[in-house]
Amino acid sequence: MSIFDIIGPVMVGPSSSHTAGAVKIGFITRKLLGEKPKKAELLLHGSFAATGRGHGTDRALAAGLLGMKPDDERIPESFQIAAKEQMDIQVGTVALRNVHPNTVLLKVEGVSGRRLEVVASSVGGGKVKICRLDGIETNFSGDRPTLVVHNIDRPGHVAAVTALLAARGVNIATMQLYRDTRGGYAVMVLECDQPIPADSLASLAEMDGILKITYLNLDKEEEKNAG
Repeated sequence: MSIFDIIGPVMVGPSSSHTAGAVKIGFITRKLLGEKPKKAELLLHGSFAATGRGHGTDRALAAGLLGMKPDDERIPESFQIAAKEQMDIQVGTVALRNVHPNTVLLKVEGVSGRRLEVVASSVGGGKVKICRLDGIETNFSGDRPTLVVHNIDRPGHVAAVTALLAARGVNIATMQLYRDTRGGYAVMVLECDQPIPADSLASLAEMDGILKITYLNLDKEEEKNAG
């Protein structure tokens, strides 16, 4: 446990859950998209929907999509900044099932046309959980270097990915596997103890059956999208 677990994150308030956590969700979504968003629909659920306007949750999410961190003093002006950068942001509400009260569904489109849907929750103290990517169940925070592999569900994929990382000295801290149907679309989420080298990411992206990879290393503000 660190001091930040006790006193909360360094942030622009008023709320670590509704403001700081929302900024982090927007920031991670931008990284997962892998490029600057040009359109974003922010659909607030539960407590986010009920009290989000007063806590600035909508502006916090927009700030994260703009690349801001929770301590950025420009967060209250994020809508105006987004308009100047020609980022179209729409805000609404949604009722989701089996999620934390502080949850949002983000539908984003990047400048190249790449699209992504993210369901994410702010679980307290500025910490977040990414619950779904493009409709596939997930469960990760982004606090460690994280590799998300979108692939066709085929025998040997897990072994091939883990073997490549092991050969490069990358230790896997947690691994989660998700899929929509047997033999269908699948997602692997690997949280690692070390950063993943760029050449390893390139090799993974070229594997047969890999549709897309996304790499998050928030400490160094790096991301990698391929496919």
